[in-house]
Amino acid sequence: MRKGRGMSKIAVVTGAAGGMGRAIVARLLADGCTVVGLDVAADGLADMAQAGFQGLEVDLLNTAAIKDAFDRIAQDHGGVDALVNNAGTCFMSEFPDIPEDEFDRQMALNFSAAFHCCQAAIKLMAGRDGVRKIVNISSNGAYNFDVFDPPHYRASKAALDNLTKDLARRFAADRIAVNSIAPAMTETPLFGVLSDEVLAKAVAQMPHGRAMQPQEIADWVGFLISPAGDISSGNVIILNQGRDVR
Repeated sequence: MRKGRGMSKIAVVTGAAGGMGRAIVARLLADGCTVVGLDVAADGLADMAQAGFQGLEVDLLNTAAIKDAFDRIAQDHGGVDALVNNAGTCFMSEFPDIPEDEFDRQMALNFSAAFHCCQAAIKLMAGRDGVRKIVNISSNGAYNFDVFDPPHYRASKAALDNLTKDLARRFAADRIAVNSIAPAMTETPLFGVLSDEVLAKAVAQMPHGRAMQPQEIADWVGFLISPAGDISSGNVIILNQGRDVR
């Protein structure tokens, strides 16, 4: 099914009920998109009920559940115009004492889930009008080794950015644009995994003297999904207030 003139874009956002996810959903709704939010938190999705938003309870660690969700999206909306792989977390065990199951969960949520969502979404982007978009939410932790991020978290985000570049090149002629946004310290519930000392040190390293806000990151997502983002693909956009410019 092709998206006709005047019809809203269908945007899928993973981790929709989290702090960053809610901000991204709000921005895309304000931009006129119909948004499908995927999250394991059914109560959080229910809180977000409003016109233009559909919440689907999905365990993103379950590849069969991801497939079922995109089958439902195809049935309900006919296709996908944009995918935002926002779901992610940061486990804080220190190397070399990172438990095997923690490593597996870190890679599964931050990378494998996004990989499988891209596979499903790209199939549903075929035949849609305009430049279709994938935005992966990465992290400065993939590049800045002065900060506290543990190695399995870094590896998961670096793998995500590699996927971004591969898909951008692979699907450029199909007019599917793929980019990563890599924020530094952003005020989300993930702050709760940090000690007060680590958090204060990290915020002190930010040139503006504050953490960034989810809405500020969401605005960049909205920009990339808008027509202004049509010519950007294969880029990792670093958002850190200029912290790492030396």
